[in-house]
Amino acid sequence: MIKFAENRLLQVILAPVVSEKSTMLAEKSEQVVFRVSTDATKAEIKAAVELLFKVKVDAVTTINVKGKSKRFGRTAGRRKDWKKAYVSLVAGQEIDLASAQ
Repeated sequence: MIKFAENRLLQVILAPVVSEKSTMLAEKSEQVVFRVSTDATKAEIKAAVELLFKVKVDAVTTINVKGKSKRFGRTAGRRKDWKKAYVSLVAGQEIDLASAQ
């Protein structure tokens, strides 16, 4: 098992992603979706979730989400790229994001 600095693990997970898709995944396949730091590794995400929520993580899948192009009048802009992590929990484990606030 790899050891990570605790202050680094506290910076890895930025926010939960609350959407219809993430709610459906939480109910059906015991997965939770988080917005994570763009330089976070799967091992760091797993360790951070286990540290913060006191659950056992089975697997982590990550996706790099490209930022949308936006226009502000004549000025063209772009939102930042960000990283999303799908965290699969061991059977019987659960993260209640409503009471974790």
